[in-house]
Amino acid sequence: VQLQASGGGLVQPGDSLRLSCAASGSTMSTYAVGWFRQTPGKAREFVGAVSKSGISTWHPPPVKGRFSISRDDAKNTVYLQMSSLKPEDTAVYFCAATEVIPPEVDTVMIIESEYPYWGQGTLVTVSS
Repeated sequence: VQLQASGGGLVQPGDSLRLSCAASGSTMSTYAVGWFRQTPGKAREFVGAVSKSGISTWHPPPVKGRFSISRDDAKNTVYLQMSSLKPEDTAVYFCAATEVIPPEVDTVMIIESEYPYWGQGTLVTVSS
């Protein structure tokens, strides 16, 4: 599977932005998907995940209540809706996928090493 992340850009603090992760070469419904972000000199940080079934999602405390991950398998796309953006949300955002087989369809993957497939990243800059 090839993943294409898009939707990044320059926004002001408090604004909202929706990132998209489109799959090609395979169907997104095969995979559990996660979003990560990275700033220069820092390790990649997990910001959200959705299970293969779409039933389960999870966001870590720094973004919980502001970020929301969702999937539309008919469009072969996973989204990261971000609201109330802060300057510290500035980063390159990556989507990642891992193939899931039953019975793990409702499991969210939150560890970077669990994801073998990665998109190229999209830059989000939050600045006034």
